Amino acid sequence: MLEIKVKTENRQEYVRISPGDLAALVARIGAAGDEFLVCQRIPDLPDVFVQTARTAGEGYVLEHHDGRGLFHTDLGDDEAGRVTAAIEGWARQEDGWDAGLDWERVELPAPAAVPELPADVRQKAEEYVQGLLAQGYLARAALTEAAEEWLVDGDLRPVSRAQAAQLVDRLWVERVREQAGWQGTTDPERLAQAFTALDGIGITARENFTCCRGCGLAEIWDAGPQDARGFVFFHSQCTESVTGHGELTLYYGGFECTPEYTAAIGREVVAALGASGLRTRWTGSADDAIHVQDLDWRRRLVG
Repeated sequence: MLEIKVKTENRQEYVRISPGDLAALVARIGAAGDEFLVCQRIPDLPDVFVQTARTAGEGYVLEHHDGRGLFHTDLGDDEAGRVTAAIEGWARQEDGWDAGLDWERVELPAPAAVPELPADVRQKAEEYVQGLLAQGYLARAALTEAAEEWLVDGDLRPVSRAQAAQLVDRLWVERVREQAGWQGTTDPERLAQAFTALDGIGITARENFTCCRGCGLAEIWDAGPQDARGFVFFHSQCTESVTGHGELTLYYGGFECTPEYTAAIGREVVAALGASGLRTRWTGSADDAIHVQDLDWRRRLVG
Protein backbone atom coordinates (compact mmCIF):
# COMPACT_ATOMS: atom_id res chain seq x y z
CA MET A 1 0.00 0.00 0.00
CA LEU A 2 1.07 3.57 -0.67
CA GLU A 3 1.24 5.92 2.32
CA ILE A 4 -0.93 8.54 0.67
CA LYS A 5 -4.49 9.83 0.68
CA VAL A 6 -6.13 10.33 -2.71
CA LYS A 7 -9.12 12.63 -3.23
CA THR A 8 -11.02 12.83 -6.50
CA GLU A 9 -13.16 15.60 -7.95
CA ASN A 10 -16.32 13.59 -7.27
CA ARG A 11 -15.45 13.56 -3.55
CA GLN A 12 -14.23 10.00 -3.26
CA GLU A 13 -11.36 9.48 -0.84
CA TYR A 14 -8.87 6.60 -0.68
CA VAL A 15 -6.48 6.13 2.24
CA ARG A 16 -3.38 3.97 1.77
CA ILE A 17 -4.33 2.99 -1.75
CA SER A 18 -2.74 0.07 -3.60
CA PRO A 19 -0.68 0.75 -6.75
CA GLY A 20 -3.26 -1.11 -8.82
CA ASP A 21 -6.13 0.98 -7.49
CA LEU A 22 -4.12 4.15 -8.07
CA ALA A 23 -3.57 3.11 -11.69
CA ALA A 24 -7.29 2.50 -12.11
CA LEU A 25 -8.12 5.96 -10.76
CA VAL A 26 -5.60 7.68 -13.02
CA ALA A 27 -6.97 5.83 -16.04
CA ARG A 28 -10.55 6.62 -15.04
CA ILE A 29 -10.43 10.39 -14.68
CA GLY A 30 -11.55 12.49 -17.61
CA ALA A 31 -15.33 12.48 -17.43
CA ALA A 32 -17.30 15.57 -16.45
CA GLY A 33 -17.25 15.93 -12.67
CA ASP A 34 -14.40 13.44 -12.38
CA GLU A 35 -11.48 15.13 -14.12
CA PHE A 36 -8.78 15.31 -11.42
CA LEU A 37 -7.31 13.73 -8.32
CA VAL A 38 -5.07 15.08 -5.56
CA CYS A 39 -2.57 13.00 -3.57
CA GLN A 40 -1.30 13.96 -0.11
CA ARG A 41 1.18 12.19 2.11
CA ILE A 42 0.20 10.44 5.33
CA PRO A 43 0.53 12.41 7.49
CA ASP A 44 -0.25 15.43 5.34
CA LEU A 45 2.45 18.08 5.04
CA PRO A 46 1.73 21.75 4.25
CA ASP A 47 2.10 22.54 0.53
CA VAL A 48 3.31 19.04 -0.36
CA PHE A 49 1.16 17.20 -2.89
CA VAL A 50 0.86 15.70 -6.35
CA GLN A 51 -2.19 16.22 -8.52
CA THR A 52 -3.22 15.23 -12.00
CA ALA A 53 -6.08 16.23 -14.26
CA ARG A 54 -7.30 14.96 -17.59
CA THR A 55 -9.70 16.28 -20.18
CA ALA A 56 -10.64 13.48 -22.54
CA GLY A 57 -8.89 13.92 -25.86
CA GLU A 58 -6.55 16.62 -24.55
CA GLY A 59 -4.22 14.62 -22.32
CA TYR A 60 -3.01 14.70 -18.73
CA VAL A 61 -1.68 17.56 -16.65
CA LEU A 62 0.63 16.51 -13.79
CA GLU A 63 1.66 18.92 -11.04
CA HIS A 64 3.54 18.67 -7.78
CA HIS A 65 4.33 21.06 -4.96
CA ASP A 66 7.40 20.38 -2.83
CA GLY A 67 6.75 23.03 -0.18
CA ARG A 68 8.84 25.59 -2.05
CA GLY A 69 7.20 25.79 -5.46
CA LEU A 70 4.64 24.35 -7.85
CA PHE A 71 5.81 22.45 -10.95
CA HIS A 72 3.76 21.45 -14.00
CA THR A 73 4.10 19.13 -16.98
CA ASP A 74 1.80 17.98 -19.80
CA LEU A 75 1.48 14.40 -20.98
CA GLY A 76 -0.49 12.68 -23.71
CA ASP A 77 -3.97 11.26 -23.45
CA ASP A 78 -2.51 7.73 -23.69
CA GLU A 79 0.13 8.20 -20.95
CA ALA A 80 -1.85 7.11 -17.90
CA GLY A 81 0.88 4.59 -17.10
CA ARG A 82 3.55 7.26 -17.06
CA VAL A 83 1.42 9.49 -14.83
CA THR A 84 0.77 6.58 -12.45
CA ALA A 85 4.47 5.67 -12.30
CA ALA A 86 5.39 9.25 -11.39
CA ILE A 87 2.77 9.44 -8.64
CA GLU A 88 3.77 6.06 -7.25
CA GLY A 89 7.43 7.10 -7.20
CA TRP A 90 6.49 10.30 -5.40
CA ALA A 91 4.41 8.32 -2.89
CA ARG A 92 7.35 6.02 -2.16
CA GLN A 93 9.68 9.06 -1.96
CA GLU A 94 11.99 7.48 -4.50
CA ASP A 95 15.03 9.43 -5.66
CA GLY A 96 14.55 10.65 -9.22
CA TRP A 97 10.82 9.97 -9.31
CA ASP A 98 10.37 13.18 -11.31
CA ALA A 99 13.18 12.51 -13.81
CA GLY A 100 12.43 12.33 -17.51
CA LEU A 101 9.49 14.73 -17.37
CA ASP A 102 9.55 18.25 -18.77
CA TRP A 103 8.71 20.26 -15.66
CA GLU A 104 7.96 23.96 -15.69
CA ARG A 105 7.79 26.06 -12.56
CA VAL A 106 4.41 27.75 -12.08
CA GLU A 107 4.74 31.33 -10.90
CA LEU A 108 2.34 31.84 -8.03
CA PRO A 109 1.43 35.15 -6.42
CA ALA A 110 3.32 35.92 -3.26
CA PRO A 111 1.31 34.94 -0.19
CA ALA A 112 -0.14 37.77 1.83
CA ALA A 113 1.84 38.70 4.93
CA VAL A 114 0.40 37.25 8.13
CA PRO A 115 0.61 39.56 11.16
CA GLU A 116 2.45 38.19 14.19
CA LEU A 117 0.28 37.17 17.10
CA PRO A 118 0.81 38.98 20.40
CA ALA A 119 3.08 36.88 22.60
CA ASP A 120 0.41 36.03 25.17
CA VAL A 121 -2.13 35.02 22.52
CA ARG A 122 0.46 32.97 20.66
CA GLN A 123 1.43 31.09 23.83
CA LYS A 124 -2.18 30.25 24.66
CA ALA A 125 -2.94 29.14 21.11
CA GLU A 126 0.24 27.05 20.89
CA GLU A 127 -0.51 25.26 24.15
CA TYR A 128 -4.04 24.51 22.98
CA VAL A 129 -2.96 23.18 19.57
CA GLN A 130 -0.14 21.14 21.09
CA GLY A 131 -2.69 19.49 23.35
CA LEU A 132 -4.88 18.60 20.37
CA LEU A 133 -1.84 17.31 18.48
CA ALA A 134 -0.96 15.08 21.44
CA GLN A 135 -4.48 13.63 21.32
CA GLY A 136 -3.85 12.89 17.64
CA TYR A 137 -7.34 12.80 16.11
CA LEU A 138 -7.68 16.09 14.22
CA ALA A 139 -6.35 16.81 10.74
CA ARG A 140 -4.74 20.12 9.84
CA ALA A 141 -7.92 21.76 8.59
CA ALA A 142 -9.84 20.88 11.77
CA LEU A 143 -6.93 22.03 13.94
CA THR A 144 -6.85 25.35 12.11
CA GLU A 145 -10.55 25.88 12.69
CA ALA A 146 -10.16 24.94 16.36
CA ALA A 147 -7.22 27.34 16.83
CA GLU A 148 -9.14 30.18 15.20
CA GLU A 149 -12.27 29.66 17.30
CA TRP A 150 -10.76 28.78 20.66
CA LEU A 151 -10.18 32.32 22.02
CA VAL A 152 -13.23 33.92 20.41
CA ASP A 153 -15.18 36.04 22.88
CA GLY A 154 -18.26 37.62 21.33
CA ASP A 155 -17.04 39.84 18.51
CA LEU A 156 -13.43 39.58 19.68
CA ARG A 157 -11.43 37.19 17.48
CA PRO A 158 -7.78 37.30 18.65
CA VAL A 159 -6.60 34.71 16.07
CA SER A 160 -7.40 35.06 12.37
CA ARG A 161 -7.79 32.10 10.01
CA ALA A 162 -4.41 32.89 8.40
CA GLN A 163 -2.68 33.18 11.78
CA ALA A 164 -4.27 29.92 12.93
CA ALA A 165 -3.17 28.12 9.75
CA GLN A 166 0.39 29.39 10.07
CA LEU A 167 0.63 28.35 13.72
CA VAL A 168 -0.94 24.94 13.10
CA ASP A 169 1.31 24.20 10.11
CA ARG A 170 4.42 24.95 12.15
CA LEU A 171 3.40 22.81 15.11
CA TRP A 172 2.10 20.05 12.81
CA VAL A 173 5.45 19.74 11.04
CA GLU A 174 7.23 19.61 14.40
CA ARG A 175 4.96 16.76 15.49
CA VAL A 176 5.46 14.88 12.21
CA ARG A 177 9.23 15.10 12.68
CA GLU A 178 8.89 13.90 16.26
CA GLN A 179 6.76 10.89 15.36
CA ALA A 180 9.20 9.90 12.61
CA GLY A 181 11.49 8.75 15.43
CA TRP A 182 8.90 6.54 17.10
CA GLN A 183 9.73 2.86 16.81
CA GLY A 184 7.43 -0.12 16.83
CA THR A 185 3.75 -0.34 17.65
CA THR A 186 2.39 2.45 19.83
CA ASP A 187 -0.25 2.04 22.54
CA PRO A 188 -2.91 3.91 20.49
CA GLU A 189 -2.21 1.47 17.66
CA ARG A 190 -2.68 -1.45 20.06
CA LEU A 191 -5.96 0.10 21.15
CA ALA A 192 -7.04 0.49 17.53
CA GLN A 193 -6.20 -3.18 16.90
CA ALA A 194 -8.39 -4.20 19.83
CA PHE A 195 -11.25 -2.01 18.62
CA THR A 196 -10.99 -3.44 15.12
CA ALA A 197 -11.15 -6.94 16.56
CA LEU A 198 -14.21 -6.04 18.64
CA ASP A 199 -15.93 -4.55 15.61
CA GLY A 200 -15.31 -7.86 13.87
CA ILE A 201 -17.18 -9.85 16.52
CA GLY A 202 -20.26 -7.66 16.70
CA ILE A 203 -19.25 -5.08 19.28
CA THR A 204 -19.38 -1.53 17.89
CA ALA A 205 -16.10 0.07 18.98
CA ARG A 206 -15.44 3.78 18.46
CA GLU A 207 -12.50 5.99 19.42
CA ASN A 208 -12.80 9.64 20.47
CA PHE A 209 -16.56 9.30 19.99
CA THR A 210 -18.70 12.38 20.74
CA CYS A 211 -18.05 14.99 23.42
CA CYS A 212 -19.20 13.21 26.57
CA ARG A 213 -20.56 9.99 28.06
CA GLY A 214 -24.20 11.02 27.72
CA CYS A 215 -23.90 11.89 24.03
CA GLY A 216 -21.90 8.74 23.40
CA LEU A 217 -24.50 6.49 24.99
CA ALA A 218 -27.23 8.25 23.01
CA GLU A 219 -25.46 7.98 19.65
CA ILE A 220 -23.57 4.68 19.82
CA TRP A 221 -26.71 2.71 18.96
CA ASP A 222 -26.66 4.17 15.45
CA ALA A 223 -22.87 4.13 15.02
CA GLY A 224 -22.53 0.52 13.94
CA PRO A 225 -24.43 -2.25 12.17
CA GLN A 226 -27.98 -2.98 13.27
CA ASP A 227 -27.08 -6.53 14.27
CA ALA A 228 -24.31 -5.46 16.68
CA ARG A 229 -24.43 -7.21 20.05
CA GLY A 230 -22.92 -4.40 22.09
CA PHE A 231 -20.61 -1.40 22.12
CA VAL A 232 -17.53 0.20 23.62
CA PHE A 233 -16.28 3.77 23.21
CA PHE A 234 -14.38 6.63 24.77
CA HIS A 235 -15.26 10.27 24.25
CA SER A 236 -13.16 13.37 23.63
CA GLN A 237 -12.86 14.25 27.32
CA CYS A 238 -11.36 10.79 27.89
CA THR A 239 -8.90 11.45 25.07
CA GLU A 240 -7.88 14.75 26.63
CA SER A 241 -7.37 13.06 29.99
CA VAL A 242 -5.26 10.14 28.71
CA THR A 243 -2.60 12.46 27.27
CA GLY A 244 -1.91 13.79 30.75
CA HIS A 245 -2.49 10.77 32.97
CA GLY A 246 -1.92 7.67 30.84
CA GLU A 247 -5.26 6.11 31.74
CA LEU A 248 -8.21 5.82 29.38
CA THR A 249 -11.81 5.28 30.49
CA LEU A 250 -13.98 3.06 28.29
CA TYR A 251 -17.76 2.89 28.35
CA TYR A 252 -19.43 -0.29 27.16
CA GLY A 253 -22.73 -2.09 27.15
CA GLY A 254 -24.96 -4.63 25.49
CA PHE A 255 -27.85 -3.94 23.23
CA GLU A 256 -29.76 -6.35 25.47
CA CYS A 257 -30.03 -4.11 28.49
CA THR A 258 -29.45 -6.49 31.38
CA PRO A 259 -26.56 -6.33 33.85
CA GLU A 260 -25.49 -9.86 33.00
CA TYR A 261 -25.36 -9.16 29.27
CA THR A 262 -23.52 -5.84 29.81
CA ALA A 263 -20.93 -7.54 32.00
CA ALA A 264 -20.43 -10.22 29.35
CA ILE A 265 -19.65 -7.51 26.79
CA GLY A 266 -17.24 -5.97 29.29
CA ARG A 267 -15.39 -9.27 29.59
CA GLU A 268 -15.02 -9.46 25.80
CA VAL A 269 -13.67 -5.91 25.71
CA VAL A 270 -11.12 -6.65 28.43
CA ALA A 271 -10.05 -9.83 26.63
CA ALA A 272 -9.53 -8.00 23.33
CA LEU A 273 -7.49 -5.29 25.04
CA GLY A 274 -5.35 -7.89 26.76
CA ALA A 275 -4.79 -9.73 23.48
CA SER A 276 -3.41 -6.47 22.06
CA GLY A 277 -0.97 -6.12 24.94
CA LEU A 278 -2.85 -3.53 27.00
CA ARG A 279 -3.40 -3.62 30.76
CA THR A 280 -6.85 -2.92 32.21
CA ARG A 281 -8.48 -2.26 35.56
CA TRP A 282 -12.12 -3.32 35.93
CA THR A 283 -14.19 -4.63 38.81
CA GLY A 284 -16.20 -6.96 36.58
CA SER A 285 -19.41 -5.13 37.46
CA ALA A 286 -21.73 -3.83 34.75
CA ASP A 287 -21.96 -0.60 36.76
CA ASP A 288 -18.26 0.23 36.43
CA ALA A 289 -16.26 1.56 33.49
CA ILE A 290 -13.18 -0.18 32.14
CA HIS A 291 -9.88 1.64 32.61
CA VAL A 292 -6.93 1.03 30.28
CA GLN A 293 -3.80 1.73 32.30
CA ASP A 294 -0.18 2.80 31.85
CA LEU A 295 -0.66 4.11 28.33
CA ASP A 296 2.11 5.93 26.54
CA TRP A 297 -0.22 8.00 24.36
CA ARG A 298 1.71 8.61 21.15
CA ARG A 299 -0.91 8.60 18.44
CA ARG A 300 0.49 9.06 14.97
CA LEU A 301 -1.05 11.86 12.94
CA VAL A 302 -2.85 10.53 9.90
CA GLY A 303 -4.73 13.56 8.52
